[in-house]
Amino acid sequence: MPSPSSSSPIRATPMGFARAIVLAYQSRQMDPVHALAAAGLTLNGLNAADANARMTAHQMEALSDAAMRELDDEALGWFERPLPWGSYGMLARASLSSPTLGLAIQRWCRHHALLARGVTLFLHTRGELATIELVEHRPPGTGGQLREFCHVSLLRNVLGLSCWYVDSRIPLRGAQMAFSPPSHADAYSVLFDGPTQFDAAHSAVSFDAAYLALPLRRDEAAMRHMLQRALPLTVHLYRRDRLLVQRVRSALRDRPALTHNADDTATLLGISVRTLHRQLKDEGASLQGLKDEVRRQRAMELLQRTQRPIKQVAQAVGFQNEKSFSRAFKAWTGKTPGEWRG
Repeated sequence: MPSPSSSSPIRATPMGFARAIVLAYQSRQMDPVHALAAAGLTLNGLNAADANARMTAHQMEALSDAAMRELDDEALGWFERPLPWGSYGMLARASLSSPTLGLAIQRWCRHHALLARGVTLFLHTRGELATIELVEHRPPGTGGQLREFCHVSLLRNVLGLSCWYVDSRIPLRGAQMAFSPPSHADAYSVLFDGPTQFDAAHSAVSFDAAYLALPLRRDEAAMRHMLQRALPLTVHLYRRDRLLVQRVRSALRDRPALTHNADDTATLLGISVRTLHRQLKDEGASLQGLKDEVRRQRAMELLQRTQRPIKQVAQAVGFQNEKSFSRAFKAWTGKTPGEWRG
């Protein structure tokens, strides 16, 4: 859920999640009026709202915070017993000493199973793809009415914490949900920044496994500060991507037909052109510089390992003609392609 603008907050969060919180109150025979008021909502207004109504990320954060404190349950009614205030902070702190993100996620998932037995989370790695999977043992909430809210919140919780650990956005390859598309299914393009598949065997999120090798960048002082206001990790998307340079380099190398220019490259990576250029600059790189690097390496490989004519090599690395390729190659190496091949 995007961070709300100070001038015009974006209403992108399904109001159905507010209704789920109200169900948690009703299961305890408690009144949600104060928590709803904290978010600028009323029970009558919520009941009268359209099934596809939305609220802002700020409203969702305020409502969740008030409800967790009043119910003394950070799980908001998902499990067979409440998770008292501070439970998820304890999980976060227990993984803080991990040397890499992969180990931190594994520890978080293992420790979560000690607190709640209704679901189990696992980290799987297959090739270049990492997946955090949620396996359900007991439908969350009374009669499974909190199922969607539970699955979405837990996956966003562990993903948001993971981003915070390594101080980086972790863009998703995709998400899977173990339920049918809700009326607000279009909101999932905001909830998870990748394509979402419904009616899956298990709920899960998948991302590039390279992020698992990143070292944790936080310490105990940062943890104490974060826990004073932890909900934004779940409610708002993290922005900076520390592996962006690597992702751009891979896209330029593996999908040259889809990375002709900055617009195409940004679209492929799921970010704006402005963000692409800004974050590359923050990492001391540029799109043109990375493009030159990838083209140079590919050209050298083809010139050294094949007997392709230079015109074909030029086309293979993304140049429109041999002349422009030869000029660029000489600028890179001080030699023409023919001289370099020997």
